[in-house]
Amino acid sequence: MDVILIPGFWLDATSWQQVTPLLEEAGHRVHPLTLPGLDSVDADRSGIGLRHHIDAVVEVVDTFDAPVVLVGHSGGGAIAHGVADARPDRIARVVYVDAGPLAPGDSINDELPVVDGEIPLPDWSVFDDADLVDLDEELRDAFRARAIPEPTGVAYDPIELSDERRYEVPITIIACEFPSAVLAEWIAAGSPYTRELANVKQVDYVDLPTGHWPQFTKPVQLGQAISAAIA
Repeated sequence: MDVILIPGFWLDATSWQQVTPLLEEAGHRVHPLTLPGLDSVDADRSGIGLRHHIDAVVEVVDTFDAPVVLVGHSGGGAIAHGVADARPDRIARVVYVDAGPLAPGDSINDELPVVDGEIPLPDWSVFDDADLVDLDEELRDAFRARAIPEPTGVAYDPIELSDERRYEVPITIIACEFPSAVLAEWIAAGSPYTRELANVKQVDYVDLPTGHWPQFTKPVQLGQAISAAIA
């Protein structure tokens, strides 16, 4: 199976480097992506919005003859959902890594602080304690050293969705910060955070307790969880 890995904010294709070997060992062809504006700290990010990132992944999907699996971490999950909306017949499964499908009109995070027209990795104090579980000082330093500012439009733009066949695409949610039981409670309560997830026809849940960046804190377990989801 061809597996497209979509990184979350501030990260490029190399953020998956500890996960890809496990997927390759399972026999998959793995394609980690670097999205527009995330090529380097000096890249031009002006004018890049959420649709640009979705379209960039759609272009990759269109290069394959058979359906592919999308894996989206964090904000990359919203991008994966946008791709499933654009190409519902080309996606075999979407795996959300500490993420979920974003509802029409919602933005990924329009509260992140903008500096000089872009969004650098904020101070750790901006994040909740649950985000930072297992992310020790060494991992935090390594993350910050590799972090690339995120285009503001990707975080702030409302997502546009139009094809309800996206709900037919099977998904797996790898729950890290919050156990899957909490997601089920939110769905039952009609929470706005899970209103799009509630419409998906086939959802599998996997609990991987750690912080928001399991590709750094628990890469082996994450690779195994993704492989199991695809299988």
